[in-house]
Amino acid sequence: MRIGRIRATGAARTHGDHCVNDAPRWCVLIPCLNEEAAIASVVRSVLQLGAPVIVIDDGSHDRTPDIVSALPVTLLRHSERQGKGEALRTGFREALRQGFDAVVTMDGDGQHLAADVPRLVDAAKRFPDHIVIGARLLQREQQPKARRRANAFADWGISWACAQPVADTQSGQRWYPRSALDLVELNAENFVFESAVLIVASREKGLGIVSVPIASRYQDTFRLSHFSPVRDVVRIAMYTLGRLIHYGGIRASYRRSRAEPQVIDDTYSRHAA
Repeated sequence: MRIGRIRATGAARTHGDHCVNDAPRWCVLIPCLNEEAAIASVVRSVLQLGAPVIVIDDGSHDRTPDIVSALPVTLLRHSERQGKGEALRTGFREALRQGFDAVVTMDGDGQHLAADVPRLVDAAKRFPDHIVIGARLLQREQQPKARRRANAFADWGISWACAQPVADTQSGQRWYPRSALDLVELNAENFVFESAVLIVASREKGLGIVSVPIASRYQDTFRLSHFSPVRDVVRIAMYTLGRLIHYGGIRASYRRSRAEPQVIDDTYSRHAA
């Protein structure tokens, strides 16, 4: 695989008023594939926070890389599509190379809002040694019923493998601390990679998981998801089952996943539901 690196001039290096000054040094990672309709507004909204941005273009064949290259961000390009897992892996490596201590990930199609990023950063400050998930727990009626059922099944199985309850295991808006970034070489591809990081970070790094409620956004203007409800669900389920067998203590893991309360930080959103 060949990776092209384009670094536009004037990239932000300091956090703005919305960001936490004493938090670890962090950046925002945006993996994208054929997002010419939304990527400019997504990236600009993040830049308004004053946060450094790394965009990983996973072999787009539309105008996405041209649009991003005109913005003050670090752009990494795959010469051909490698899947979301490899896009995130490329971004993790670049963030580590640049000396960041943590990253916030968000998708490039507009379903995640930059306005929620400071909330994840704030939660990370108050819950060190945790992965923070922007969990789509608000306005859930917008979520298609089939997707809601699939996500609920994934939450059940991945929580079991993590041996702790996790809300919205399939959300791509997350805070990853340095110890999670160190899992960059995990043997997991495509959409399995995000689930793998949750499981291995929980079981081998001892990280907790905090979920910050965000709105579910499934508007007609969003492009069709790259996630395959059959192929990718099967891949995630097989990986999860393999991890459960690998770690053992299956009954104890299940009890912990059900008995421990989910840590939900709803400071900003308890009146928004």
